[in-house]
Amino acid sequence: MTTEADWLFSPEFARQYDYDGPLGVVYHPAATTFHLWAPTATQVWVRLYSDAQPATEGFSQFGLTAGRNGSWQLTLHEDLARVVYTYVLRFADGEQTETIDPYATAAIVNGTRGVILPSPAPVAPLPPFHGRASIMEVSIRDFSSHPASGIRHRGQYLGLTEVGTKTPTGAGSGLDYLKQSGVTHVQLMPFFDFATVDETAPGRDYNWGYDPQNYNVPEGSFATAPADPQTRISEAQAMITALHAAGLRVIMDVVYNHVYDPRAQALALTVPGYYFRQHEGQLSDGTGTGNDLASEQPMARRYIVDSVRYWAKTYGVDGFRFDLMGSLDVTTMQAVAAALPNLLLLGEGWPMATPLPATQQTTPAQATAVPSIGFFNDGLRDLIKGDNFVAAAPGFVTGATGNEWALVAELLAGMTVGPAPYSPESISGAHGRYAWPQQAIQYVSVHDNLTLYDKLVATNPADDAATREARARLALLMVALSQGVPFFPLGATGLRTKGGDANSYRSGDNVNAIDWNRLGRHRELNQLIARVLIWRAAQPEWQAQSYPELAALYRGSDIQPGVIASRLGALWIAFNARPAAVTLWAPAGTVLLNGTAFAPAGLATHAGGDYSIPPLSAVILREKS
Repeated sequence: MTTEADWLFSPEFARQYDYDGPLGVVYHPAATTFHLWAPTATQVWVRLYSDAQPATEGFSQFGLTAGRNGSWQLTLHEDLARVVYTYVLRFADGEQTETIDPYATAAIVNGTRGVILPSPAPVAPLPPFHGRASIMEVSIRDFSSHPASGIRHRGQYLGLTEVGTKTPTGAGSGLDYLKQSGVTHVQLMPFFDFATVDETAPGRDYNWGYDPQNYNVPEGSFATAPADPQTRISEAQAMITALHAAGLRVIMDVVYNHVYDPRAQALALTVPGYYFRQHEGQLSDGTGTGNDLASEQPMARRYIVDSVRYWAKTYGVDGFRFDLMGSLDVTTMQAVAAALPNLLLLGEGWPMATPLPATQQTTPAQATAVPSIGFFNDGLRDLIKGDNFVAAAPGFVTGATGNEWALVAELLAGMTVGPAPYSPESISGAHGRYAWPQQAIQYVSVHDNLTLYDKLVATNPADDAATREARARLALLMVALSQGVPFFPLGATGLRTKGGDANSYRSGDNVNAIDWNRLGRHRELNQLIARVLIWRAAQPEWQAQSYPELAALYRGSDIQPGVIASRLGALWIAFNARPAAVTLWAPAGTVLLNGTAFAPAGLATHAGGDYSIPPLSAVILREKS
């Protein structure tokens, strides 16, 4: 028997109702036109409310006219600037819903109703980025909420605009710290409108924000005046403008794989049953959130593409990180990439238990179909520090041995390697995990799970402070010197701790706030990683455009338990994870990095032969030509 879901997901429904016309509100002082796609509705009205209070009941109501392919339109010839509105829809079964516009770009506090505003002047875009990217992940709230941040707008968009801020001990903090971090891009954790912080009391609740409510509205809890619909827009734009002025590009963390509440979210209330996958008559739950957005539906795909285009155009966003990207279909991600050809795109490419065939899920197995989209490389993460989900499981930097060759492959962005001899002919370019090396997002920790420091405490609880810092430094240098795109969460180079909290998504500021005093105490580590990143970006050894090019640079590795020394182009790069110095043969050349000391012009010369690698350290040597 054919069900309603069968019909909504059928090719016939798509042919009859796919719509390519305007959607959302088009405002002009003389007239405002409303466009809504609601093919299963039998009547649609727009309600205009008398003020912006969520509890206001007074409204006037106007009917929309049905148009082509399930669309509805209405033009009202008056100035509706700052007017609050919703849609009311009636369906054939008599059900009636009221909802915010799915295409709303402004909203009242807590996002239950839309607001008509003149289109903001767009943030001036930066020119296309053609260098070697490196990324630092930042939570807007965590960034400035600590009392030691020295930032006036704590937990707010404007906190990322302040310059000259310092900790109580005089160390630089905030935006100045980001400018000196050596990265090219800042990845901002969710700042679309999410449902799990009450915007009327933004300091009371805490949440990372992976709970979408309104996809095209900035989150109000980060604004100085959450109840004013314009303020959050202006301040989010000011934040991005300030980051651009600091020489940093902005990646927006987006969550198009699910919504917070599918019973109350605008997409579900506008076209019930269309936007969410089902399994055996119930909402599917491959994402583990209670629902999976059906990105493969043509109008869901259009919605996602329209949304990222809007953020890129209006806010000047320079890239997007897609949460649980494996739940999004390849065709949709190809459409996103085509719409944003000069932006940095990346995502979590994990296979998901959702009713979408594996060949359609955007995972590394489909990397060649989406060559401009990066994937987080969990292999490098786990081999460096140990299993991400077993706190005490050790990795290379914490004493595990036997996986050195696998780690070499991950350092080379998933390129297949093995014992010598090596030659470009012996390593086929088809043997990389990705379409090309730059698809690998190389990392050892992110906002979720244990911080790197807390993982080191779990694996090696008896370490003293100096040993623990040395392990962290080695792990971070391995990321910085890997092929692909290095990625660091803010605080990793300052040995950030969350007290062992492995899932702090709602643990509050006392756990999540960046401790700027702590970062200041470890500023030498941050400066080392920053200088290495800046140097790395200009070196030919990190410019390979394909696996055959990388294979031509790679000249083999000397492997011992806990030790890796590889030759890459003109460089000899060694990692010693043992607690004692190790002596290896090294070519004649100039030492650039030795333990904590780094000098691009050279620290010392080496005549060739035995070289002592300090314990828990990395060494870079440029071979004599």
